[in-house]
Amino acid sequence: MKVDQNKVLPTALLKEMEHIGSRLARLRIARHMTQAEAAVRSGISRTTAHRLEKGDAGLAFGQVLRYLDALAPGTTLLELLKEDDPALVALAVSEQRTRVRGLTKKERENLDF
Repeated sequence: MKVDQNKVLPTALLKEMEHIGSRLARLRIARHMTQAEAAVRSGISRTTAHRLEKGDAGLAFGQVLRYLDALAPGTTLLELLKEDDPALVALAVSEQRTRVRGLTKKERENLDF
């Protein structure tokens, strides 16, 4: 009998799967890869890749590891969760907002030509 893991797992574990899925999606985006490309590289369907990134707990753990290896060969699950990958660091930096202040009257006059 098939058991739907999304219904029997405790909420905390489901949230953990969602966390892993979102990290996989961020890594894929940071590596400038489409979901379809990542799926082909890992030998899974694009639908399965989508389910992985959404944190579906009903997928085999081996599929998670294959997908991770396709995105960043040699990267461990611990490194994924710590966001140690240089591409993820660069993505985080690019996502940071910078505070922009208005120009002072003197600065506006200097720019007026």
